[in-house]
Amino acid sequence: MGRANNQAAAALADQAQEFERRRAALAKMPLTNPALIHLEYLPAPEALAPFITTFFHFRCDESLISDVRPASAGLLAFFLRGEAQLFVRDGNVDSSHQASLVTPLSAAAPILVDGPWHVFGAAISPMGWGALTGGLSAATHANRLLDAADLIDPSLAMFAARLKAAYNAPGCAAGDPPGLTADAMVEMASAALRPLLRDVPPAHAKLIATVAEWLGGALSPMVEDLMAKSPYSPRQLQRLVDHYFGLPPKQLARKYRALRAAALLGHPDTPADQIAVVEDQFYDQSHMIRELRLFAGRTPARLGDSDAPVLSALLDLRNFREVSPSFAAMPSDFA
Repeated sequence: MGRANNQAAAALADQAQEFERRRAALAKMPLTNPALIHLEYLPAPEALAPFITTFFHFRCDESLISDVRPASAGLLAFFLRGEAQLFVRDGNVDSSHQASLVTPLSAAAPILVDGPWHVFGAAISPMGWGALTGGLSAATHANRLLDAADLIDPSLAMFAARLKAAYNAPGCAAGDPPGLTADAMVEMASAALRPLLRDVPPAHAKLIATVAEWLGGALSPMVEDLMAKSPYSPRQLQRLVDHYFGLPPKQLARKYRALRAAALLGHPDTPADQIAVVEDQFYDQSHMIRELRLFAGRTPARLGDSDAPVLSALLDLRNFREVSPSFAAMPSDFA
C-alpha cells in the first residue's frame, strides 16, 4: 500500500511539474487576446429553468490557453473542440471528457487547454445538481472535472458524440464557423437532459430556494439570518447546504462575497461609493486580497489583467445582473 501511494504521489508531482513547465512556456508567448474569447449565454426553456441557470456557448480559437476558472457551482460542459486539464487545490489533475461535469469548485482552479477550444454547456443550479445526479453529495464530489456519462447517465456520452459530430460537420475546419447554431444546441441539449432529471424532495427544494434568496440578499450574508429562515437544526442545515451546494453556509457566503466583490471591483464603471461598500465587507486590505485570490484567482490589483480572459469573462459583472434566472444574484443595492 505504501509503495502504491508513493507511486501515485510521484505521478501527481510529475503532472504538476509538466503543468508548470507548460505555463512557463506560455508565459513567453503573446497573451491571449480577450477579443478572441466569445462567450454567449442562452436562456434555458422554462421547464428546465429551476435546474439550469443558463446554457452557454464558449469559443476561443487559440492553440494553447492557460487560464483560471473561478470558484463556481456545477457545470455540464460538452467539449466540441479542444481538450483541457483542470488543476484543483487538493492536488487533483483532471482531464476533460466529451461530456464533462465540473463539480462545484470551492476555490479558483487553473485550467490548461489545447485549443481551439469550443464548449457548449449548462450552468447547473444546486437544484439541478440534485436532480441530475440523483442526490449525490456535492461536498463529496466537489472540486473535480469528471465524466458526466459516469456520474449522471451513460446516454450523455452518446449525446456528446452526436453534438460534436454535428458541430464539426464535414467542411467545418478548426477555424470555420460551427455546423450548429447555439439555439439548435439548446434545443438538442434540453431534449437530452429533460428525461434525466430525478425528483428532489420538496422540503429540500424549498431550502435550496431559501438559500438562494439568502445569498442574494447581501454581499456578506449572515448565517444567523439563514438559520432564522430555516426549519432545520444548525447541524441539519449545515449538512443539507453542504450536500447541495458543496460548501457549508459560512463558506458558501465567503465564496459568493468574494466572487461578487471581484465582479464589482473588476468593472471600470463601478461607482466609488459601491467600491467603498465592497471594501467594507472585509476586515482589511490583506483579508480582501486573500479572499479574492482564493475564490476568484486574482488579487484586486490584477482583476483587469488581460492574461486571464476566461476568468474575466466568467467574472463579468453582467453575469451577475443579466443572466436569468440568476443564482446568488447581485444584491438589489448593486443591481
